[in-house]
Amino acid sequence: MRLAEKLVQEFEKLPEEKKKEVIDFVEFLKQKDKKDKQALMDGIIDENAEALRELAK
Repeated sequence: MRLAEKLVQEFEKLPEEKKKEVIDFVEFLKQKDKKDKQALMDGIIDENAEALRELAK
């Protein structure tokens, strides 16, 4: 069984309130990933600020 299939199967067994918690957790993970990517990009920009300014000329 594929992971997504197992997830759906287990999700369907949960009561509605627990399903809401799962959805909230998924949204949390997505936001965390977005913040992690933003922090990575901010670091790259900070580390290369001088080179980026030169390229912008």
